[in-house]
Amino acid sequence: MDIKKLGRIPDGGGWRVHGRAAGSRIKKQAKPGYAYLHHAVDDHSRLVYSEILADEKKPSAAAFWSRANPYFLDCGLTVARVLTNNGSCYRSMAFAAALGPEIKHKRTSPIAHRPTARSSA
Repeated sequence: MDIKKLGRIPDGGGWRVHGRAAGSRIKKQAKPGYAYLHHAVDDHSRLVYSEILADEKKPSAAAFWSRANPYFLDCGLTVARVLTNNGSCYRSMAFAAALGPEIKHKRTSPIAHRPTARSSA
């Protein structure tokens, strides 16, 4: 599972169309904000369940899983493990409760900074 954060582009285009300085001349409108695409992918069949949600908070992630799991079950796939990153929404008790005791939750390990190999010459 993962979440992709996408900026919403206002109607008529954003700063790339009108220029950054045009923002002060154009009538101020509410900041468009972001859309969050929540994805769950079966690693064997590559079947995907996705939703566009308003945020990436723990209640949203838990509710997303409570809808994704029945979708996979309806497609004949039984989920035994869920792999996520270490985002706060996935570390929450709400998400753990949504998974239930029968699904094992695995998290990716944080990647430590690895120095690049450069010659000292």
